[in-house]
Amino acid sequence: MADPAECTIKVMCRFRPLNNSEVMRGDRYIPKFQGEDNVIIAAKPYMFDRVFQSSTTQEQVYNACAQKIVKDVLEGYNGTIFAYGQTSSGKTHTMEGNLHDPDGMGIIPRIVQDIFNYIYSMDENLEFHIKVSYFEIYLDKIRDLLDVSKTNLSVHEDKNRVPYVKGCTERFVCSPEEVMDTIDEGKSNRHVAVTNMNEHSSRSHSIFLINVKQENTQTEQKLSGKLYLVDLAGSEKVSKTGAEGAVLDEAKNINKSLSSLGNVISALAEGSTYVPYRDSKMTRILQDSLGGNCRTTIVICCSPSSYNEAETKSTLMFGQRAKTIKNTVCVNVELTAEQWKKKYEREKERNKTLRNNITWLENELNRWRNGETVPKDEQFDKEKANAEAQALDNVVNNDKPVPTPSVPGVRLTDAEKEKCEAELAKLYKQLDDKDDEINQQSQLAEKLKQQMLDQEELLASSRRDHDNLQAELNRLQAENEASKDEVKEVLQALEELAVNYDQKSQEVEDKTREFELLSEELNQKSSVLASIDSELQKLKEMTNHQKKRVTEMMSSLLKDLAEIGIAVGSNDIKQHEGSGLIDEEFTVARLYISKMKSEVKSMVKRSKQLESTQAESNKKMDENEKELAACQLRISQHEAKIKSLTEYLQNVEQKKRQLEESVDSLNEELVKINAQEKVHAMEKENEIQSANEVKEAVEKQIQNHREAHHKQISSLRDELDKKEKLITELQDLNQKIMLEQERLRVEHEKLKSTDQEKSRKLHELTVMQDRREQARQDLKGLEETVAKELQTLHNLRKLFVQDLATRVKKSAEMDSDDTGGSAAQKQKISFLENNLEQLTKVHKQLVRDNADLRCELPKLEKRLRATAERVKALESALKEAKENAARDRKRYQQEVDRIKEAVRAKNMARRGHSAQIAKPIRPGQPPVASPTHPNISRSSGNIYQNSQPAAIRGGGGVKQDRNC
Repeated sequence: MADPAECTIKVMCRFRPLNNSEVMRGDRYIPKFQGEDNVIIAAKPYMFDRVFQSSTTQEQVYNACAQKIVKDVLEGYNGTIFAYGQTSSGKTHTMEGNLHDPDGMGIIPRIVQDIFNYIYSMDENLEFHIKVSYFEIYLDKIRDLLDVSKTNLSVHEDKNRVPYVKGCTERFVCSPEEVMDTIDEGKSNRHVAVTNMNEHSSRSHSIFLINVKQENTQTEQKLSGKLYLVDLAGSEKVSKTGAEGAVLDEAKNINKSLSSLGNVISALAEGSTYVPYRDSKMTRILQDSLGGNCRTTIVICCSPSSYNEAETKSTLMFGQRAKTIKNTVCVNVELTAEQWKKKYEREKERNKTLRNNITWLENELNRWRNGETVPKDEQFDKEKANAEAQALDNVVNNDKPVPTPSVPGVRLTDAEKEKCEAELAKLYKQLDDKDDEINQQSQLAEKLKQQMLDQEELLASSRRDHDNLQAELNRLQAENEASKDEVKEVLQALEELAVNYDQKSQEVEDKTREFELLSEELNQKSSVLASIDSELQKLKEMTNHQKKRVTEMMSSLLKDLAEIGIAVGSNDIKQHEGSGLIDEEFTVARLYISKMKSEVKSMVKRSKQLESTQAESNKKMDENEKELAACQLRISQHEAKIKSLTEYLQNVEQKKRQLEESVDSLNEELVKINAQEKVHAMEKENEIQSANEVKEAVEKQIQNHREAHHKQISSLRDELDKKEKLITELQDLNQKIMLEQERLRVEHEKLKSTDQEKSRKLHELTVMQDRREQARQDLKGLEETVAKELQTLHNLRKLFVQDLATRVKKSAEMDSDDTGGSAAQKQKISFLENNLEQLTKVHKQLVRDNADLRCELPKLEKRLRATAERVKALESALKEAKENAARDRKRYQQEVDRIKEAVRAKNMARRGHSAQIAKPIRPGQPPVASPTHPNISRSSGNIYQNSQPAAIRGGGGVKQDRNC
């Protein structure tokens, strides 16, 4: 990080206009403004960095409060903006506003747009990665607004002791539209309620976090900055808001957390040694924003109404205390390896210079202690040492060698010089030679030592990398084994489904053939019924005709009988014989008619039973059609699921291939690292052994490892080929299943059309049955009429016989010349005899017709019974088929659910290890609107859909180097 610098928290004050309820109540407008940074409430002035009046627009508030923080965040600083105030004071309006209204949008949507606009205007060598999080603190519990299943997240500290929310969802974004979509999604999940003071009162503190990381692709310098955008819930008085129940509990927690925030502000303002950050989760999250490494701006929102004067004063006092807090900010820089190396060299040379200075000062001090007088030109020169240190910094920064100041030797006395003058002449030359040799050896030793240190560091890092790679390799192998087991389970389930499908197909074929036979038989029965109906119609017409004739004959007979006045003696015996025959025939006719009545009644009962059976059959056929349609829908769903599973298998194989390649490359690197380790070990253990032998051994080991890896690769490729063949066989099986399903669908259409035809024929039979019922009613009326007429005829016959007998007796007493009677009477008697003969013939014909009908009735009853039994057999077969289909469908659904659960369990197990997909953004020119991207969470993932990195460059909108 860069050198830290202090800055105070900026506090802005904003007053909203009076709302409708305050105007209706007649509240006074209490604030008085003096300049742009001063407001007077109840004759007391309050000073802030900026004071906004009620007429201030959203754009003016943003330009003054938040516009500068955009540049700071993109330069590597942390920033925080949060709104504080009582409920219904305009905090959410200030921070969010109308998200999609250019004039009404608040700080959050404007700052999002400005961040991207600023990025597009920066140097094209920079590359940005932006990710956002959105969560709320509700009832002192952290709830993720982008994943509502995360309801109680915890706060942890990173390696730099900076608090963060563990497990919250993070989404990588590459356009303002994606950020706004994320805000809309989170806002829809936020807790709001209705109170007496606000119709849309926020019941939680919401925090929208933007994390920006940038990298210079030329210098490899990396900067990172965080921006916290906080919308606090307002403090409430229960007497004013009318909160009760759950809303009252929310108000208690809101006031408690705001009280903790006030305590933190007070402790920081008073310079207390203990700051209660841990009293609430909100102050814990905002710990870095209050007194830490962050540029913070607080917008205090106030009500101008005299009704809320006490709350407004409390808010203004809070802002004045917060204005005294100072934060220590610095740039979040991640040094590159070259920069770390330069820094190390600079510190190393500075240390060496300080050691030389210490040696010089020690020698000078020893000489002073020994009583020597050190000349001024041999004393330590502080200014010269500082100049050399400054030159050292400049030389190291310019990557030039640093001169090492020489250390002066100990000065000899005059006596010693005289004694050693001869020896010094010899030794100087030797010393010069030895000094050169020592310098060379020292430099060589220093280089070797530095190389050893570098090699040790490299070896340690290699070991760490090796451990990480081994762990990753074990994890990948475990995932590979799990994938194999999962694929085996899926294949086994598909095989079982295929076997069941073949069995059901055979059963459907058998049922289809049986249904065709039944259809043919039903057609034959329908034709027989049609012929019987035509015969019945003919009989009905004949009966009507006979009824008319009998009626006419009876009327004429009654008229003739009324005109008979005298009896004919010669025909007395014949009349008695004729009357006896008529009685017998009437008796037979009555018996036949009673039998016909009983038979017709039984026919009516059977007809009703057939109608009820037909209605039940129709109902069952409708239910079967509905079930068949549901089965077809499920079959289509299962086909789609099979297709998705097939695609998933292909994706798994592709990922497996990629993982195998990565494992191969990692194994090669591992072999190289092991070889390097062994080379270093062999150099330390046996320096005498020649480098050629070591090299040959290492090459031999590398060759052995390479052959082993080639064998492993070939085995994995063979296994991959087997899997591909298996997938091809599964695809062929799926195609066969689809063809079989199409055939079944065609057969179902045929069966449906046949069923409709049979329904039509059944309707015709119903109509014929109705006609038959009508004929039965007509026949019943005819029987009653015939019975009445026969009774009347029988009575008339008795009267006629009695009258005839009396007249015969009277005629016997008359003269013999009168025995022949008159010609008119003889004519009438002959006419009556003829009519009686015709009536007898008609009666005999009716008896024969009734006998024929009685003979036909058993045949018709037998046919109806056979038809009813066949219908029952069809119903039982259909019911059994439906039960079998339901069992198979249930079993298939259970199998599919099991497969889905297994796949879902595997996915959930992998989500914790899924990689984050970065979306780099490069400056140049704003892109066109891009679609919304899928969610990428710290603790969740999706194996079916992965977003790829996106690069946004200048020159004509978006250049799709990679899919965004």
